[in-house]
Amino acid sequence: MQNSIAGVKEPDVSKKEKKKQFADKKDRILIVDDAPATLELLERNLTPAGYRISMASNVDEALRVIDSSPVDLVITDFKMPGLSGVDLARHVRENHNDMAVMIITAYPSVKGAVEAVKTGAEEYLAKPFTGEELLSAVTRILRNLHIRRTAHASNRPRIHIPHGLIGESRAMSRISNFINKAALTSATVLISGESGTGKELVARAIHYKSARASAPFVPVNCGAIPEELLESELFGHIKGAFTGANETRAGFFQTADGGTIFLDEISETSVSMQVKLLRVLQDKEVCMVGATHTRKVDVRILASTNKNIPALIKKGQFREDLYYRINVITVELPPLRERQDDIFLLTRHFADKFAEELGHPAPLFSDSALQVLRSYHWPGNVRELENIIQRLVVMTDGDVIDVPDLPSLMRFSAYQPATSNRTLAAVESEYIRSVLQSVNNNKTMAAKILGIDRKTLREKLERANLSASR
Repeated sequence: MQNSIAGVKEPDVSKKEKKKQFADKKDRILIVDDAPATLELLERNLTPAGYRISMASNVDEALRVIDSSPVDLVITDFKMPGLSGVDLARHVRENHNDMAVMIITAYPSVKGAVEAVKTGAEEYLAKPFTGEELLSAVTRILRNLHIRRTAHASNRPRIHIPHGLIGESRAMSRISNFINKAALTSATVLISGESGTGKELVARAIHYKSARASAPFVPVNCGAIPEELLESELFGHIKGAFTGANETRAGFFQTADGGTIFLDEISETSVSMQVKLLRVLQDKEVCMVGATHTRKVDVRILASTNKNIPALIKKGQFREDLYYRINVITVELPPLRERQDDIFLLTRHFADKFAEELGHPAPLFSDSALQVLRSYHWPGNVRELENIIQRLVVMTDGDVIDVPDLPSLMRFSAYQPATSNRTLAAVESEYIRSVLQSVNNNKTMAAKILGIDRKTLREKLERANLSASR
């Protein structure tokens, strides 16, 4: 049974349970009400939930508290003798951007709610309300406040991680430390991680922080070069080696001599090509197509993969000896869904970047839009985020990007819980659709994100009755 004091119903939840559930909260809440009973009841509901509570019986007293100590949320009565809760909300909006306001009242009206919102209140709660309703509103307000703070903090100087890597999360700090250590050696490095996590950026950072920085950095997308051309592209060919070889041409290894070659998606190479790469790693020599002798090269090899190589070894699709050669120093890049603290930084970075290219101010993002961006699962990782922000900057007419401006699938996934009663084909089709939308239906880019070739993607699209261009 629920009791009520001053129009506020107490929840049927023990203080012990509340402490166990909310003990980690440290936000400070200022309660302002001219009724001592209401102050007492609100404090009794919020203190066990882990919040630090201050109280004031009028607006003047509340202003002294705000000016003397930090406050996260002000909960104020609507009508009080002298200055009202609306006056207090207006003062907070005009003088304290880093603070939220909730107005409570025993005299609810549409006019009062509109006035409260216009003056800057995040919530308008009518009495009587239960303790659960109070805690739910407070949790919602503070969650949005923390999102806003994090987004604003993206304008602060960032931890310096070189060559386009952006982030202040613990995961990115670990990557930064890895780059610094890997740059001190010439050992082979294997960088693993999902498509779009920044494997090439990490490889570039290692190269340009190393003693080889003044020499070439040569990236090679092993999955994008046809198998029949890959050997010639990597090792070069001599004139007349095959039809169309009208001149002798150096390969990527010779071009990278003295520097670094980055073999992106090395797991896409055939077993026969892996044998030839193994010889380069072992002997530091390459043999051009059509040549009868080898040439020495001084090249550091960095490689990447978005696949599980040990699983490929078991299937006979990757040579175990080559794996041991490239697996000297390894790092796995975290997916964006595990770097939620970096999403606002990346969003602001990309928004500034594309707005500058267009020659107009960067748009702002509403709290709701930021919350959707943070909760989205990001199958294409940072590359998908970059593509979406570019599209938003180009296509949104207003100064503020809100939830309706976001891609439809993102809005849907933000509000619809995942279900386990769908077939594997349905889940796969939805995932492919989301990736295609994130890259504006570019099949080549979608296939790269999905870790499959264009032919496989085309077959999956036909089976799922999906369409795409390019």
